Amino acid sequence: MRYSSYQLMKRITIVTDAWSPQRNGVVVVLEHLVPALTKTGYEVAVIQPGLFRFHLPMPTYPEIRLALSTVRKMRRMLQHSRPDHVHVMTEGTLGFAARLACVRGGLSFTTSYETQFPLYAEKRMRGLARPSYRYMRWFHSKSGAIMVPTESMRHILSAKGFHRLVVWPRGVDANLFKASACVFKDLPKPCFVYFGRIAIEKNVEEFLSLPLPGSKLVIGDGPDRAKLERLYGSSATFVGYKTGQELVDALSCADVFVCPSRTETFGLTIVEALSCGIPVAAHDATGPRDILTPGVDGFLDEDLARAAVACLPLSKEACREKALQYSWGRCVDEFLRHLVPVGR
Repeated sequence: MRYSSYQLMKRITIVTDAWSPQRNGVVVVLEHLVPALTKTGYEVAVIQPGLFRFHLPMPTYPEIRLALSTVRKMRRMLQHSRPDHVHVMTEGTLGFAARLACVRGGLSFTTSYETQFPLYAEKRMRGLARPSYRYMRWFHSKSGAIMVPTESMRHILSAKGFHRLVVWPRGVDANLFKASACVFKDLPKPCFVYFGRIAIEKNVEEFLSLPLPGSKLVIGDGPDRAKLERLYGSSATFVGYKTGQELVDALSCADVFVCPSRTETFGLTIVEALSCGIPVAAHDATGPRDILTPGVDGFLDEDLARAAVACLPLSKEACREKALQYSWGRCVDEFLRHLVPVGR
């Protein structure tokens, strides 16, 4: 890792609308990024929802609570942290206040495009994608660098009028995510798994409706879990939310990870599955197409059942080798490389 080579000043302030106890890709990235930066000698201040008293449900996604901040309060918090670099991680209420505070205060900043919110919104209410993209373009228009997880996202956003796009890759904890003993030994083989958030934008119902041999395992929770468990509980095993070694032990029962989502910007669950030696069946969409080598560690197909069955003979070792290309060290390294000084 080349952290010291960038000669960055030492104080970094990160603003995020996503923070523990939420569980999503943004939170996972921050859980690796912030400690690594601190360990390397950077002073990191995180402006996150827990620092604010008032919250409201996110439109079209009420299970996410958005913290409320005035621009004046955000500006005071930024001044208090005395940042050399500001990174706005999300486009929610705190991100909005931080963006305005930086622009009005003459501070340069960087941003992330972490989530396909226009597609999420369209899933919930038809016609919201276009105005959502307009907001996103405005939000990121003053950013010194818009960090996106994959080349596919960079090309898509460039075509939609976004500028100053750079790729900020993701990682996997390969010491944690490695094959272990299966804890659900009674599941008929082959076992196909979905793990992650159970919400409409993840398209989990497509997985549950596939005509697959053996058994289906669903690891995770979310707003659609109760409905899907009621509809498919007789043909799939729902085990709820798992973390750490408990997640790895559950994953290790699976022969194939089926990723039905078409809305990923990256897909951390894909590299986590690969790291456990589990091949991945997915659609040819952003995230999967950037990570998988069809016929080696997974398959991309509109027919997910066909892709899933085709994955069964693939090499576990090849899957693990692919995952090892994605390190949190490189993620931190590239994050530092793309930051801009606040006075630029």
